[in-house]
Amino acid sequence: MISKLVANTAQALADVPDGATIMIGGFGTAGQPMELIDALLEQGAKDLVIINNNAGNGTTGLAALLGANRVRKIICSFPRQADSQIFDGLYRSGKLELELVPQGNLAERIRAAGAGIGAFFSPTGYGTPLAEGKEVREINGRHYVLEYPLHADYALIKAERGDRWGNLVYRKTARNFGPIMASAARVAVAQVSEVVELGQLDPEAVVTPGIFVQRVVQVAAAPAAKEQA
Repeated sequence: MISKLVANTAQALADVPDGATIMIGGFGTAGQPMELIDALLEQGAKDLVIINNNAGNGTTGLAALLGANRVRKIICSFPRQADSQIFDGLYRSGKLELELVPQGNLAERIRAAGAGIGAFFSPTGYGTPLAEGKEVREINGRHYVLEYPLHADYALIKAERGDRWGNLVYRKTARNFGPIMASAARVAVAQVSEVVELGQLDPEAVVTPGIFVQRVVQVAAAPAAKEQA
């Protein structure tokens, strides 16, 4: 019997090694798998490369992972916001490497990895420091920059419901990067608020098919978290 369910978040991340590249879903705190991030903190892996939309908020979740000096490099679109003091301090002191990627390019580089695309040309970033050192080509009178896929060892994502095969449905905008990250990682770990029996998910509502998910762990969401998810 195929079952991708694991007992708890600690078990789901027990094999993450030092130096792993990890995608973490979320647009700010919406869709961010906080319990999986907390489990990664407890697990102890260090020298990590993190791929995320932003570089953490406040002092919890991804920001806490940065603050524990467990991240060597972050690849993201929005490293700075009003409450990104942990990132700011680490970056300014030279303790954290940053690869800044425009959000559209970030999403497409992740999607390309999952789709098996070797590289693609994008007009975004042409003529700016973001294009330095990259191949540029003129196509039909417009300049494009060559971008490469982003692959990961692990993807930590959050969904609303899932089944034991790993089929997932999301809650509104909490979907964000989850589906493409699941397809771009060697091991996709999904935390869900509810595990349902096979057949209870409407096939038309399944966004991430189980073929892209290796582990599912149920995490009970607090009422306040449900409102923000």
